[in-house]
Amino acid sequence: MKLLNKIIRKVSGAEVAQITAGGIGDGKANESIVPLLRKAGADGCVLLKNDNKVLPFTPDDNVAIFGRVQNDWFFVGNGSGGDVIVPYRTSLIDAIEAEKPFKVNEELKEIYKNWSEKHKVDPGFWAHWPRFYPEMPISKKDVARFSKESNKAVVIVGRSAGEDRENVLEKGSFYLTDKEIKLLDEVCESFEKVVLILNIGSVIDFERIAAYGDKISSILIVWQGGMESGNSVCDVLSGKVNPSGKLTDTIARKYEYYPSADCFGNKDSNNYTEDIYVGYRYFETFKPDRVLYEFGFGLSYTDFEINCTNAEYKDGKVSVKASVKNIGSLAGREVLQLYCEAPQGKLGKATRSLVGFAKTPLIAPGEEETVTITADEYTLSSYDDTGAAGNKSCYVLESGEYSFLLGVSSKNCEKVFGFTLEEDKVIKTLTEQMAVSEASRFVRMVPKCEDGKIKLSYNSVPARTVDLKAKILANLPEGTGLTGDKGYKLQDVKDGKVSLDEFVAQLSLDELELITRGEGMMDSKLGAKGNAGAIGGVSESLRDKGIPPVTTTDGPSGIRLLATCSLLPCGTLLACTWDTALVEELCSEVAKEMVEKGSDILLAPGMNIHRNPLCGRNFEYFSEDPLVSGKIAAAYVKGIQSQGVSACPKHFACNNQEYNRIHTDAVVSERALREIYLKGFEICVKEAKPKNIMTSYNKINGVWSHYNYELCTDVLRGEWGYEGSVMTDWWMRYAPSPEFPDVNGNAYRVRAQVDVLMPGAKTAISKSAESDGTLLETYGKEEGITLGEMQRSAKNVLRMCMDLKM
Repeated sequence: MKLLNKIIRKVSGAEVAQITAGGIGDGKANESIVPLLRKAGADGCVLLKNDNKVLPFTPDDNVAIFGRVQNDWFFVGNGSGGDVIVPYRTSLIDAIEAEKPFKVNEELKEIYKNWSEKHKVDPGFWAHWPRFYPEMPISKKDVARFSKESNKAVVIVGRSAGEDRENVLEKGSFYLTDKEIKLLDEVCESFEKVVLILNIGSVIDFERIAAYGDKISSILIVWQGGMESGNSVCDVLSGKVNPSGKLTDTIARKYEYYPSADCFGNKDSNNYTEDIYVGYRYFETFKPDRVLYEFGFGLSYTDFEINCTNAEYKDGKVSVKASVKNIGSLAGREVLQLYCEAPQGKLGKATRSLVGFAKTPLIAPGEEETVTITADEYTLSSYDDTGAAGNKSCYVLESGEYSFLLGVSSKNCEKVFGFTLEEDKVIKTLTEQMAVSEASRFVRMVPKCEDGKIKLSYNSVPARTVDLKAKILANLPEGTGLTGDKGYKLQDVKDGKVSLDEFVAQLSLDELELITRGEGMMDSKLGAKGNAGAIGGVSESLRDKGIPPVTTTDGPSGIRLLATCSLLPCGTLLACTWDTALVEELCSEVAKEMVEKGSDILLAPGMNIHRNPLCGRNFEYFSEDPLVSGKIAAAYVKGIQSQGVSACPKHFACNNQEYNRIHTDAVVSERALREIYLKGFEICVKEAKPKNIMTSYNKINGVWSHYNYELCTDVLRGEWGYEGSVMTDWWMRYAPSPEFPDVNGNAYRVRAQVDVLMPGAKTAISKSAESDGTLLETYGKEEGITLGEMQRSAKNVLRMCMDLKM
């Protein structure tokens, strides 16, 4: 989405500045959500290291806290996903001062506070927000002096990125600055017990951090925890909350080791040469020695003993039951992770893939809980996009031994069960979708078995064989003849008095055009002030027929309006809780705020895969793993939609970089699309049934997502059974259809069954919200847009409107 200050309805400059950069509202928080925000912020913290149990701090500890971020906290990333007018923001120092769970060096605290007040942070502007804040200089002599007054030290490093604002391979973004390194050097030289806190939205460089070795006792990633950040982190540091977060990404030893490092950030296109080998799938299969902290890793202040008590493969499902006993001295929670090692077969596979997980409740010392994890055959299967296994366009379980490993990370797991398939088993038969063109073919990573070992090799991605034009023409929907206004109201459809087809037949061509786009611009007069736009009843004639206007608002870190709303932890933090129940409960409270504030659709969750650590919007997204992404997203959607409003998962699909995002082409195999980049959306759609979905700006294999028939009609609706409405991200790229050159712009979009152009006007600087004429210009012409196609999209929108407003 673009910035909100390009609007039709005039608002004051102060209001625009507040909403485009976030801000502090009236101080009144939704009391029911605050404990959940605080809990989520703490439960998503990931403890990477804790030598000699330096953490948690005790009331007797005197802690010297270094780093300006203690005052100038990064509460969330930037852009439409984070700019929320919050009731308050609590930094770490705010929380410590309020609760005093341990002593801090007061002189040092005041030095930093005074310096920060004199050196205010420049908040920047759209796509030019600061990625870091310049660090306060401090002398080696002073650091040494504070070490004689305090027995432990904390160094805080902060980072941010955002929409249209990529992380970069520079100091102050992916890498530590010279001043940060100098500060760490001096603190580590003077203090024996040093805690490094990372207030970040996505993974940064750990090569330099690892070089400190045992000079840094503890490392805690606290992510960006929203308005309750400080309280959450304080709870973990003091031991009030035992950290239970687990990484949802692999931390490699250096950037160059990530499998997408050489094919990310290109202006025009990126070949996804790593194919299905994203994150831990790559490292576990080909380069396990290049990992510093593995996927799923995270320490606790206590210890657990895990024993598998039962495992079976029955009725197409694997079920593993385990007991988890707390054998330490503090109450805590653990995340059990189930991985599958499948036979390489003819398709080749990651040596280890996550197929299920579960988080325990809080377990007291000496107590134990029982956890059950299940995985169906579809989750275990692989997609054959070449026919190599003899079942092209099918999900297949290849013959051989399937082993299941239970543990607490992708490395720290043990085999607890296995079974052998004597012959291949087809799990799901599909059809080829979105394969690369012949001209765009590239080579992808594949495993090659030599002397009993798996080595990295490459082969060519298969090209598409399907005639898209013929497929579209063969599946054009039948229309219902226009009847003129019969006096039917949409409520009559809801009440069962008339059919939806009968109601839609009343709509004129102009009304069909209106209902397939938003009201015009952001901050629509039809909704709450500061909204992202309105859809549905966007004209007087549509409203006369009982079609209500439906208001959209930006997310996912809160409701972006000119009103005070809660600021949530970033998406990565929520995912690192591995707690679907907590995410659902939290989002249910967000939904109550939506009802109160006048938001019908929250444009969230963001759920693209963490393909590369430099993506600017990784903070919004969940994981490198599609199962984690899908499960957390489904919980998010269920929570939002529990109160009668709608979520809108985004960005469908492959929005994996921000640089040139409206033009860049994600060139990716059909197998990687299905197993990695679409899988999370599939899980979310099937489990949570979102009422709306937003397409991405980018192209996928040469086709913009908002024109992608195979993505939005064949896969989303045909294969997954989606029944909701699909909208564009804000404004689209105008282009003719290669298959139907006269079909352009909105007709091309509606033919793909992308139902609504948002926010409705042609461009962000349009002076008018009038029709651009592209939907109807080929109506009635050979191979032009048809009545049935327009009515189909109208019905998708109207079903959504009835669900939300009636």
